[in-house]
Amino acid sequence: MNSIRSYLVVMLVAAFSLVSFLAALNGYLSSMREAEALLDTQLAHANDILTLADADGPVAFVAGQRQEDFAFQVWQQGVLRLASEGAPDQPIGDFADGYRYANFSGYRWRTFTRTGDGGKVFIVAERADLRHLVAEKVVLESVLPLLLWLPVSALLVWALVGWGLRPLRDLSTQINLRRSDDLSPLQLERPPRELVQLIDSTNSLLSRLAAAFEREKHFASHAAHELRTPLSVLKVHLHNLAQELPPGHPALAHANAGVERMHHLVEQILDLSRTHPELIKANFAELDLHSLAQRITAEAWPRFAEKDQTLFLEGEAVTMHGDHTLLSTLLHNLLDNAAKYSPAGAEVRVSVNLSGGQPLLAVDDSGPGIPQEKQTRVFERFYRASSAGANGAVGSGLGLAIVEHIATVHGAKIDLAKSDLGGLSVRILFPVESA
Repeated sequence: MNSIRSYLVVMLVAAFSLVSFLAALNGYLSSMREAEALLDTQLAHANDILTLADADGPVAFVAGQRQEDFAFQVWQQGVLRLASEGAPDQPIGDFADGYRYANFSGYRWRTFTRTGDGGKVFIVAERADLRHLVAEKVVLESVLPLLLWLPVSALLVWALVGWGLRPLRDLSTQINLRRSDDLSPLQLERPPRELVQLIDSTNSLLSRLAAAFEREKHFASHAAHELRTPLSVLKVHLHNLAQELPPGHPALAHANAGVERMHHLVEQILDLSRTHPELIKANFAELDLHSLAQRITAEAWPRFAEKDQTLFLEGEAVTMHGDHTLLSTLLHNLLDNAAKYSPAGAEVRVSVNLSGGQPLLAVDDSGPGIPQEKQTRVFERFYRASSAGANGAVGSGLGLAIVEHIATVHGAKIDLAKSDLGGLSVRILFPVESA
């Protein structure tokens, strides 16, 4: 059973049912004993009435309606002096005083005998089966309501258990409503003792996670910054070396390409460390996505012109809330990938529109695209599709990982599909509330 509430309700209802059954059984037995005692008392009263009503006279049988459930006899010196209609001629019980059972007329009877003045013996009898029926009816009428109220009790237990588990539900809701970047301690007003240890353990885990993320962010940022200095020195040495080597020397070209690649990787790592969610959303502001795309495409145009590639922008003004710097980095990376992996003479199109009230940024190219079976992995850090270097392009494998991270910070959804230009189409759909 996966539900604590269901488990507690089943266990409590089972325990309550068992206790109710035992209580009902004990009450039944106790009530039956009390009912028997009450009926015996009534039988003794009937004997008293018979004793008081008896008068000296001839032996006679009382005529009238036949009583199937009650009989009496009056004996004196072994002679039957008075009897109810239907009573046998023989004594229906011992002449000794007291209660006992006797069998006659095909039934079992409860009898009470008392010896009166002049040696008279008064015997009264009631059918035992009818006595039991009357007693059971009275007892069951008091016990059955208890059993019939069990379903109501189960509903009440269900409601009370739910109320008792409310702090746990509140804690679960608080955790579920948290943003993925919110690692602050959990706060629950006046938590029950049973939850204090869980909250403390969770807060301890959140604290360790926050420290780990902070160390990771600082490590990436510090490492990238530390790498900038030797890269700058290396660039200076390569520049000096270029003065001593003939122009276009292959070794120098390879060295420069390697340094540029390392510099690009360092910048990508810095971008990735900057996109920490808790530092970003506070900087969201209103911006025109089309104007931003216009500026970025203008900045990227020289690179496309070097490869004789066509870059153009279409769409309309779209106002949204977001981080201007991060969205610029996102579009820069998409255009960098499009330029890098598309052949000379390719077309690249940037479009900005509203789709169902949601801001849509799309980058389409006429390059080789990405096979569908590999599209789910291209957002992994340092992953590069096997076809990525088909036209001599090299990269760090961080570009699309940064794009996905920035999109996630903005609550956007990324779709990869085949473009109508023949290559890859990257569509980033921002949420309605950002519009």
